[in-house]
Amino acid sequence: MEVIRSVIMSEFSDFNDLSEFIVVIIRLLMAAFLGGLLGLEREQSGKPAGIRTHMLVCMGAAVFVLIPQQAGISEADMSRVIQGVVSGIGFLCAGSIITRKDDLFATGLTTAAGIWFTAAIGMAVGLGREQTAVVCALLAWVVLYVVPIFSRSLTKKKPIHPASNKED
Repeated sequence: MEVIRSVIMSEFSDFNDLSEFIVVIIRLLMAAFLGGLLGLEREQSGKPAGIRTHMLVCMGAAVFVLIPQQAGISEADMSRVIQGVVSGIGFLCAGSIITRKDDLFATGLTTAAGIWFTAAIGMAVGLGREQTAVVCALLAWVVLYVVPIFSRSLTKKKPIHPASNKED
């Protein structure tokens, strides 16, 4: 029985001390918060990739870089991990883009860009670059919330719908 207990204890001993545990908790909570902040706008806009998706993408990206960093991975190997995360998120983003039958209109581009950027923020958090992540999240928030207000008022452009091309 002692052998089983020692094996179980060794399997769940990722953290050398309490400070490592606290770092992981803080980084994952920060990733969840920042991802949720960006996902909130998508959720309010009625898009399928909302708060939960953005939170999970941000936390997932953070974990993908945090674990190798804690394991002492080299910078060259970390570069490959980051490349893998970016490529994987690219596939997720591609799935959120829909092209219409006539190939004139594509939807989901802002959602895809938001997911991609959320992953980048998550990687920054996971690597311990929290200040950079917060600045990026705030700038993305401005793009998602503030820019549309000015964009609509400056262009006074009406949305074009493919079905409304009927002649009067």
